[in-house]
Amino acid sequence: MSYPLVAVVGRPNVGKSMLVNRMVATQQAIVHETAGVTRDRNYVDTEWNGKTFTIIDTGGIDFGVDKSMGKQITEQALLAIEEADVILFVVDGMVGQMPEDDLVVKHLRGSTKPVILAVNKIDDIVHEAAIYQFYNLGLGEPYPVSGMHGLGVGDLLDAITALLPSVERIENADEVKVALVGKPNVGKSSILNRLLGEERVIVSEVPGTTRDAIDTVFEKDGVTYRFIDTAGLRRAPRVKEDIEYYSFLRSLRALDRADIAVIVMDSEEGPTTQDQKIASLVEERGCASILVLNKWDLVETREKADKVEDVLETKLRFLDYSPRLKVSAKTGSGVVKLFTLFDQVMAEYDKRVSTASINGLIMKIKAEGLQPAKGGRTLKMSYASQTGTRPPTFVFFVNHPQLVTPSYERYIGNQIRKTYGFIGCPINIHFRSKYR
Repeated sequence: MSYPLVAVVGRPNVGKSMLVNRMVATQQAIVHETAGVTRDRNYVDTEWNGKTFTIIDTGGIDFGVDKSMGKQITEQALLAIEEADVILFVVDGMVGQMPEDDLVVKHLRGSTKPVILAVNKIDDIVHEAAIYQFYNLGLGEPYPVSGMHGLGVGDLLDAITALLPSVERIENADEVKVALVGKPNVGKSSILNRLLGEERVIVSEVPGTTRDAIDTVFEKDGVTYRFIDTAGLRRAPRVKEDIEYYSFLRSLRALDRADIAVIVMDSEEGPTTQDQKIASLVEERGCASILVLNKWDLVETREKADKVEDVLETKLRFLDYSPRLKVSAKTGSGVVKLFTLFDQVMAEYDKRVSTASINGLIMKIKAEGLQPAKGGRTLKMSYASQTGTRPPTFVFFVNHPQLVTPSYERYIGNQIRKTYGFIGCPINIHFRSKYR
């Protein structure tokens, strides 16, 4: 469901993200001393005084910046102001009132939304006198807070929740959570914008533009999707800056939250070893997966197409159960087909096989006589059952689990797929002793 929105805005480097972390009691936003770390709108649900609402953590507003990226960051923050029910304007109490603050206030005065002024970095009550200069902004009483130490955050949340519109809570909303993952600059954000039909996420030719994992909720044909557009996963030796490291961790967390991972690759470059590692990570995390070759419009010859497909089959052979899709985010070709694949893969991800059926498969496997043996002992399967979904999980009870080899486990997995499908889904198989 859609909760009331609170946009956290201000000029760069006033501590917005750290304050957001205090308000939601989690490290959901990247916190770093470098100005301009938060680039896109980052949505975080939280609850206070019995009210659930969504905080939009934005990048710094800088009307004087000339660079394209800075302009986009400012535009994203202004979009958040338009979306929000309440605006939290954050200033730096240690630096004092700046001309840039006045420019932001001038824009806020054109909005009909209620605005709360938070003076951040008031880390001790002896510094509270610093808030008085901000009365000049004409936004009412300033709230002294410390994002670092948490001082005043409770009073600030009280003020925010008092201004929130009431909303009827809908329980058990079933969302399909989709994470878009891949190397930087392969077009993840562009694909998401095509799916949404609007410029919701910053798109730039600069690799690594998306540093936060951005949640976007979207409804289509009665199905609610939560898209998680993650920071590009870089090779480990290149993860040097703290910012990039935290982005990498967030991508891992995004996979832990996701049902489906859309693994986006660059068709012009072709699947790489890094794509292979990302795909392995997706499988390890238990996500269903769809392989997407973006920029297919740049593959101009049949020879080049065959080469890309051959490399894909070689490097990502372990995901041979995942659907493949060739798209162009630039032209929009093929992107809408993802919704059909989402529905198909989720149906497989939730599929359950009856115990009677899976034990019938055991009888078939026994009849083929391919059970491993060692030291005069032969593996014997007694029965099996499916114990879970998302991902599909099976437990096989056997006499000697130690006799199971990796190749035999793959054989069992292939038999399950051959019989039941599970398209796009990893399968967890556990072998346990029947005597336990």
